[in-house]
Amino acid sequence: MKQQKLAWASSMALACGWSFAMGIEAREIDLPRIDIVGQEENARSKIPGTVDVINQKQLEILQPLSLQDALKTVPGVNIRGDEGGLGSIPNIGIRGLNPSRSQKALLLEDGAPIHPSLFISNASYYSPPVDRMSGIEVLKGASGLQYGPSNIGGVVNYLTKTPEHGFKVSGKAGNYGYQLAQIEAGGKSESNGAVAGLNIIKSESNGYQDNGYKMYDILFKGGISIEPNQWLSVKYTHYDNNINTSYVGLRPNQYNNKISSNPAPNDNFVTQRNAVDLNHAWELSPETKLNTLVYWSRLGRDYWRQSIATRTADKTSFNSCDGSKACMFGRNREFQMLGIDTRISHAYSAMGMNNIFESGIRLHTESQSNQMVASTSYAKSGRVTGHEENKANSLAIYAQNRFSITNNIALIPGLRIESYNQSRNNVLNQTSGSAKNLETVPQLGATWQLTPELQMYSSVYKGFAPAQLATAINEKGVDQQLDPERSTNFEFGLRGQNSRLTYDAAVFSMDFSNQIVNQSLAAGISKANGGKSLHQGMELALGYRLRAGWSVNGNMTYIPVAKFVGNSSMGRDGNRIPYTPDLISNLGVNYEKNGFNSLISLNYLSAQFSDSANSIPANAIGTTGEVPSATTVNWSANYIINKSLKVFGVVNNVFNRRYISSRSPDGIFAGAPLNFQAGMSYQFY
Repeated sequence: MKQQKLAWASSMALACGWSFAMGIEAREIDLPRIDIVGQEENARSKIPGTVDVINQKQLEILQPLSLQDALKTVPGVNIRGDEGGLGSIPNIGIRGLNPSRSQKALLLEDGAPIHPSLFISNASYYSPPVDRMSGIEVLKGASGLQYGPSNIGGVVNYLTKTPEHGFKVSGKAGNYGYQLAQIEAGGKSESNGAVAGLNIIKSESNGYQDNGYKMYDILFKGGISIEPNQWLSVKYTHYDNNINTSYVGLRPNQYNNKISSNPAPNDNFVTQRNAVDLNHAWELSPETKLNTLVYWSRLGRDYWRQSIATRTADKTSFNSCDGSKACMFGRNREFQMLGIDTRISHAYSAMGMNNIFESGIRLHTESQSNQMVASTSYAKSGRVTGHEENKANSLAIYAQNRFSITNNIALIPGLRIESYNQSRNNVLNQTSGSAKNLETVPQLGATWQLTPELQMYSSVYKGFAPAQLATAINEKGVDQQLDPERSTNFEFGLRGQNSRLTYDAAVFSMDFSNQIVNQSLAAGISKANGGKSLHQGMELALGYRLRAGWSVNGNMTYIPVAKFVGNSSMGRDGNRIPYTPDLISNLGVNYEKNGFNSLISLNYLSAQFSDSANSIPANAIGTTGEVPSATTVNWSANYIINKSLKVFGVVNNVFNRRYISSRSPDGIFAGAPLNFQAGMSYQFY
């Protein structure tokens, strides 16, 4: 079936590319979408918070295997070790917040949420391929509040490529059986302003821990100008990935002996996702713009794991599948999400000031079918031992006004109100329950253009993340009256550029009245109220263009404080939050000349604790203990041979440094050893 889908998609891409190539070059139109930063020249200067943007050229220079590899270069971002599938399961943390399944960051694609759900279970099981992206926006600070809950650390928005006229084929190969093939086809019509295209990717690898994957991804994107001042676009994506991965990592002696086999060879993580986005942009007047996004997605995640008999320092032993008793368990979930998000922006003058008023409303509904299936064999089927049908709905209203008090000083107050309902229904024992919440989230931001080369920005805002359904309502359907995660956040920064130098420096504080802390368990991830905690730190990013094609870029994030405040069931007063390195730094040296580009990059991650007890010596089975510091060096290069042909390659972990990237969820996950990929692309015009 997969081969039939790929054959159909490839045929469509070829037909699309051929038919559009026969046409004439069309006028340029921008497909409408929701950007969190924007493409205007002064977009950053309007945001009272830290902004980082990785554009398409930077992605081509980096040659990342995944979006997480690219995000490692962003100040304040911590990526926890790869669970398999070369970044297919994202673990993204921002400003010292735990990266487990990216639950502390809001992930978007073209402005639409890509978490499986926002209010039922927001753990991420899906990350789109980096090869179909044109850029990444990362927004930290008060301005992220307008995009949804669970954005205390920040908001990450992946920007998909806009179809280009013509036909392009790309291919890459590397060690550990890595292969990737990509077809891009698109075109434009001059008669009606339409643009459309396909992007098809097929990729596979054996995995460096014998935890291979097979993935394919299809994206269709198109749009049309329906009036001189109105644009409509549609995007459809289909994603399928089968990863031979598990919660089970290596045991201490396996890691020390450099075992490269899969510690749980019978476990599989199978994901399929379909999504549709509809965007409408309407320029009501030169001062007023209306954008509306309708989004729908369905994500299926079947996670089959063999039950564990024993854990020792040498290995993990599993219960045998001889047909006598249940040995394989499928934790199979399907999520559906539907929403409409409409926003209006209006520029006006009042009280002698220039103002920009923005407001929006979002209606959102989601559902989850959650089953536990027990099998007495390796077959991916069996007896249903648990079955829940869960739902959540929300209504959010947001408004802010940018008051330009002078030409150089602006004040930006804002408010988000989110009302949400959660319901839990156990199909097997016929119990159900619900919970209702209303959250008011204020913000106040400011920017001050001190000189043409230097801007100061600051914001204070209330952070909020809802308690997820499994903890908000117990198995008997009783509302636990569980407080959402709340924090008071502050940020102050300076940014600017002067001749060859660019810079951005910020200090930040996140004071949680109730942080929900993730704990690693053999059965998966558990979350509980951790009580009060405090995160404080600073970020610094510098870039300098040398002469003769050379440039240097570097950044560092220093978080001296990331601690529990007061004793709680999750941590002792003063103990450090798990998986919060106190120092993250990146350094890149780039050379560019005559179509050739080469980058040497270094990433440093300081030591981390793997549990709330801040254990340093490892336990016997490797699940707790310090995660030592690690430094890795990558080298990438690409060369534009002519207008059509480009070659590229990358070597990651050049010095083959062996390191522990995580001890969670259940054992040691080794960092990726030396690996390389090389490829080429050809553009038909």
